[in-house]
Amino acid sequence: MNAPKAKKIEKFLEIHGDRRVDDYFWMNDRENPEVIKYLEDENAYCDFVMKDTEEFQKFLFDEMKARYKEDDESLPYFFNEYWYIVRYEKGKEYPIFSRKYQTLENGEEILLDVNILAEGEKFFEIGSVAVSPNNKLMSFSSDNLGRRIYTISFKNLETGEVFQDQILNTTGKAVWANDNEHVFYIRKDQNLRAFQVFMHKLGTDASQDVLVFHEEDETFDVNVFKTKSLEYIFISSSSTISDEMRFIPADNVLADWTIIQPRIDDLEYSVEHYEDEFYIITNTDEATNFKIVKTKVAHPGMENWVEVIPHRKETLLEGFEIFKDYLVIEERTEGLLYIKIIENQTGNSHYLEFSDPTYTAYIGLNLEFNTEKLRFGYTSLTKPSSTLEYNMKERTTKILKEQEVLGGKFSTENYISERIWAPSRDGKNQVPISLVYHKDTKKSADTPLLLYGYGSYGHTVDASFSNVRLSILDRGFIYAIAHIRGGEYLGREWYEDGKMLYKKNTFFDFIDAAKYLVSQNYTSEKHLYAMGGSAGGLLMGAVINFEPDLFNGIVAQVPFVDVVTTMLDETIPLTTGEFDEWGNPKKKKYYDYMKSYSPYDNIEAKNYPNMLITAGLHDSQVQYWEPAKWTAKLRELKTDSNMLLFKTDMSAGHGGASGRFESLKEDSLEYAFLLKLENKIDGK
Repeated sequence: MNAPKAKKIEKFLEIHGDRRVDDYFWMNDRENPEVIKYLEDENAYCDFVMKDTEEFQKFLFDEMKARYKEDDESLPYFFNEYWYIVRYEKGKEYPIFSRKYQTLENGEEILLDVNILAEGEKFFEIGSVAVSPNNKLMSFSSDNLGRRIYTISFKNLETGEVFQDQILNTTGKAVWANDNEHVFYIRKDQNLRAFQVFMHKLGTDASQDVLVFHEEDETFDVNVFKTKSLEYIFISSSSTISDEMRFIPADNVLADWTIIQPRIDDLEYSVEHYEDEFYIITNTDEATNFKIVKTKVAHPGMENWVEVIPHRKETLLEGFEIFKDYLVIEERTEGLLYIKIIENQTGNSHYLEFSDPTYTAYIGLNLEFNTEKLRFGYTSLTKPSSTLEYNMKERTTKILKEQEVLGGKFSTENYISERIWAPSRDGKNQVPISLVYHKDTKKSADTPLLLYGYGSYGHTVDASFSNVRLSILDRGFIYAIAHIRGGEYLGREWYEDGKMLYKKNTFFDFIDAAKYLVSQNYTSEKHLYAMGGSAGGLLMGAVINFEPDLFNGIVAQVPFVDVVTTMLDETIPLTTGEFDEWGNPKKKKYYDYMKSYSPYDNIEAKNYPNMLITAGLHDSQVQYWEPAKWTAKLRELKTDSNMLLFKTDMSAGHGGASGRFESLKEDSLEYAFLLKLENKIDGK
């Protein structure tokens, strides 16, 4: 079977006196039968090339699935007289939301069985579930396409009746006012930007809903939430570099909205409430790594902000949690996360202790104010996720729930994790790398290594456990994460130095990390692989253009690769909100820089590594045509005989297949691809 060959229709794209030719622009039409046929032909070709791995993929799927407890349930949390639990039943793909009154010994009340709702659907996902303050009503939202456009529905929890009220085209979130009859929700515009907040009265037609706030600046998105105290409802309006928040009392939906602080370029802040004060985490006054201030609810403007936790150049403040007697801080120093406990009365403080060389720790779900108990989460590359309870007064810790790894083979002692530092080419920085491998795996030029990266939006990929990953660790792979610029692993400046006109630092950091791993004899170019998704897929595309011989194989998941064309088209979902991340190519300096690294625009007639590229037909974040065009152009120009495979999920979006275990089929394909390249598909 020959690889599909896409037809070419010449399309000229011209701006700033520069002309680009895009022969595959025609693929930007999901209603075109020729587009669907091309995607299906690529799927068939992928299946053909990977046919010798079919049984192995099934074996991997069964192996991965067997590690999960099928009849699992979440850790119960208590809120407003009820214990809430999300659980799964054996043989079913979707969660069941339930609660128990007052004690866990009482009978279960099923709020929502998603398995029933998902019957007959190719894709189904619940966005959110929210119970009214009087515990009698519930809102829930669902998406059956994968484009993250949710329909909000309402249910009477006393009678089981699902109301006729339905609100279409929302972000999925609904916030109840304290009167138990009004909810606030967010609509999306035609480009899928969250731009309007409406108020809906239960029992009325959605056409009568009141527009509460309209964000007219296309670079801003809106959100709505209730404070932990349940006393205020907030609307936040945010861009990449600026925030503006307004609030009303949750008891009075007709009150005028009060702005905390009007938006200012480069001023970021977020708010939580305690008694008569707001606590605010912000970067004001050049607090690059953020600080915490507080102010009276009656006078919230920044001229009244009083410093609580000062800015520290070496430490990034990531979040906080307020309790009656304690303030808990989530912070990051030299890449590692710490949880700090501060006593409100004395100011005395201490840290929780963690021992792994690289790990993830975070403040968990803490809904109560008047408590000495803090829930927090912990995981590392070798230790499954745990939820723990820490008594802030007694300074004692107990495990509430630990992720189970079934199958009988797993023991944390069988795996080793490290953190090493690779010198970057600028001579000033070092790139942190987290690694994990089986204790029997020897580092050598013959050892396969999978290097993962993302590096955008300030999102940090921390070292955490993966059930799925065991399937390659147990087959001799080393797994590594490159904590490259564009994320915030080493603080806010690490992010700023990997965006806009510094974006290439992201790609070069990844390349430098890969070369360092080779130089230190962890692996060699013949056994080195890379993986990244979305903006991490852009990373993959850029890296293979800069260093096509560095990797033996690449997995690019829903990759953002046609950067220039997408960022020039403001009708494409999410484009306008990205200008502060990538730059606006309508300005020549950004256009020129973007064009110099855009993967699609820089494909050349040369050898490329083996590649597996994935897409979702209904993807709202990265449109399917980007990886489709990229694949077609690579097929046209590449001069090697390496594998180039393109697989589109015809019923899913950016997050892949819905259901608890369906996504494991995607993991099985990706791992089979890597193991095929290592000639490891014969042995189980």
